[in-house]
Amino acid sequence: MKIVYMGTPAFACPPLEALHNSRHEILTVVTGADKEIGRGRKIIPTEIAKQAEKLKIPILKPASLKDASLYEMLSELKPDLIVVIAFRILPKKLFMLPKYGSINIHGSLLPKYRGAAPINWALINGEKETGLSAFYLKKKVDTGDIILREKITIEDSDNFDSLYGKLSVLAAPFLLKTIELIENGQAKPLPQDESVVSNAPKITPFDALIDFGFPASHVVNFVRGLSTKPGAYTFFRNKKLKILKATPVADYQIKGIRPGTIVCTKKKLQVQCANSAIEISELLPEGKKIMDGISFINGNQPALNEIMGEIPKERKILE
Repeated sequence: MKIVYMGTPAFACPPLEALHNSRHEILTVVTGADKEIGRGRKIIPTEIAKQAEKLKIPILKPASLKDASLYEMLSELKPDLIVVIAFRILPKKLFMLPKYGSINIHGSLLPKYRGAAPINWALINGEKETGLSAFYLKKKVDTGDIILREKITIEDSDNFDSLYGKLSVLAAPFLLKTIELIENGQAKPLPQDESVVSNAPKITPFDALIDFGFPASHVVNFVRGLSTKPGAYTFFRNKKLKILKATPVADYQIKGIRPGTIVCTKKKLQVQCANSAIEISELLPEGKKIMDGISFINGNQPALNEIMGEIPKERKILE
């Protein structure tokens, strides 16, 4: 097949490489524009652009997917299929262009977790399994007919980083299998069951703020779902504190203590939640490097009954 590949982040790199190494032909890669990053305003291409350049695949970086010139360029290439992985919303004119249409590989078991952050929300909600879904693009986002699904177990040790990596690697053979089904006329698309839809909207800075008023297991899942990027955070002594790893404290059931209260500082950093507590084992204080709980205790000397989670008045709007 002659394929146009569209993507942006590192998640889409393993399937791009697998497709490049297959018998299929990648006509071009379409990705986002380069961005200026840091104080030096260094220009950085997307992860997919870096990978495509390494593989010597032609790259397009359109400012708008509605640009007529992009449609004309892709029309001239006469693609059999457009593959979209972690990219923008395509206009109908574009996704209807190829002979076999356009497909998307999504990081959830659709129709669960439609949206920009399916991996985050699966972890936040304590799911025990997730997976990948391949579907044909439709005008409404993530609603197209399903071609193929593949499940994986979410381990208790998984966080966003590890699950993102697992699904990204799995997406490589999964994409090739999906294309084979389409090419051989064996794809049997099924409509999504609208009665079991759930959404996975983009995570904003406000969404990443920890609420210690929930049970410990919920707080731990919240941390897992946002670790290490963007990182679930709280405040301690008027400074932002990202919590990257935490576990529920076993056999801890104490009522009447304010959520966010530090309840242990002897070789363990433990914080009260709703009738339970978490032990924080990895964190990132504002302006410092990642450290473990003991290093935080040694460096900051937190006191018993000191509070985490009070938002400084001057930062309420900013955060």
